[in-house]
Amino acid sequence: MRIMGLDLGSKTVGVAISDPMLITAQGIEIIRRKDENKLRQTLARIEALIVEYEVEEIVLGLPKNMNGTLGERAELSLAFQEKLERRTGLPVVMWDERLTTVAADRAMMEAGIRREDRRDHVDKIAACFVLQGYLDSRQK
Repeated sequence: MRIMGLDLGSKTVGVAISDPMLITAQGIEIIRRKDENKLRQTLARIEALIVEYEVEEIVLGLPKNMNGTLGERAELSLAFQEKLERRTGLPVVMWDERLTTVAADRAMMEAGIRREDRRDHVDKIAACFVLQGYLDSRQK
């Protein structure tokens, strides 16, 4: 069994997968789309990854405002959750992702990755932070 972590952006979805023992998260790819409202190919790619990695649960980042309220991006994530559950038949857990993109960017900066190259990886790393946070909470 594995768990998939997703970080939904306006034009990308960062994807991470847990190891079979559900201890660590590894970023695997960034799914890119031309239009925020075009999700058919994105959902098809997620389904293919679910089959490939034998995923049984999905964790989706929920971008809450800093005061804990839900804004427009959070509402889009909740709508995406419904589509994922309907299409895949898997449970989709929402996970507070506040500051994951900031943390991902900071980690790349500390690793010496150039600014131009960071945007190519930030969503995948943010998905790792979302999934790792969830995996760590399960261990407690």
